[in-house]
Amino acid sequence: MPYPQSAPTGLGQAAQQAAQVLHQHRLVSTRQLHRLVTPHHTRTEYMRRQLHTLREAGLAEAVGRRSTGQSELLWWLTEKGAQAVEAVGLLLPRAYRMTPEAALGPLQEHTLAVGEAGAAFVEHARRLGHECGPLDWSPEIAHYYRDESRPGEELCLVPDAILSYVHTAGKQRTLLTFFVEVDRTQMTVARLAQKLHAYAAYHQYAPQPQANKGTRGPRRQAAMSAWRYRYPAFPRLLIVLTGASEERLTRRIADLRSLAASDPALAATTLRAGITSLEQLRARGPFEPVFTPVLGPGDPSDAWLRSPISAAA
Repeated sequence: MPYPQSAPTGLGQAAQQAAQVLHQHRLVSTRQLHRLVTPHHTRTEYMRRQLHTLREAGLAEAVGRRSTGQSELLWWLTEKGAQAVEAVGLLLPRAYRMTPEAALGPLQEHTLAVGEAGAAFVEHARRLGHECGPLDWSPEIAHYYRDESRPGEELCLVPDAILSYVHTAGKQRTLLTFFVEVDRTQMTVARLAQKLHAYAAYHQYAPQPQANKGTRGPRRQAAMSAWRYRYPAFPRLLIVLTGASEERLTRRIADLRSLAASDPALAATTLRAGITSLEQLRARGPFEPVFTPVLGPGDPSDAWLRSPISAAA
């Protein structure tokens, strides 16, 4: 996806693009920015110069990665930088602002892992001639719903990311939308299954319509699922595992499938969910058979990932 060409900073194009990516994804490593913005450069030095230009202008700041000290810098936009990007009007304003404390906080590795999952889609789209750019996924967008099992509560589903992807095969173009959840093996499998419940409940949730004004009886319009106000078809759910050996992650996939199969509520849902490791996603790409369906037959397949979903699904 081409980048917007105008920005208020007066900086070079690569620096402007880096600022846009930082605004969208909040905390990004130098190497991730290099892969997303300047992959045509063989080394990261060019991107490093752009980032230091942003920092000198007061638009960006950086900290060292917790797990590796100062050997890798992680970047975010300052308030001045965020305002400069938002002033152009090409990206949605964000209430969230990164701080040095948050950048060094316990969610640092999780934020970077979500970025790695998105970068894998971008890099393989580039290789395959599909369309998915650094701004085609958005982190943590709230989806409000209610669940019959928890009456009276307004619940909130917040995917780690929502990713848009245009798959092309000859003249056929298919727009795909994914909910992405990244699990660094820091939660129990039971907690991961609860997330599946939340997606299934949101899939089923239809807000009760208001009674029609001007009518004598209590006639109401037919209820429409909440997700239809946002998406032409319900997004597939992709669960990406990292933070452990491939052997342990394989066992985790089997445990989640077993737990989901024994749960009547999940067995009855039409939710489409697949699970893989971040290493498999990066190495082979999303359109190889790396995603194991969480529900139903357990053979990894790419067909369910790229096949169109009807609006009724």
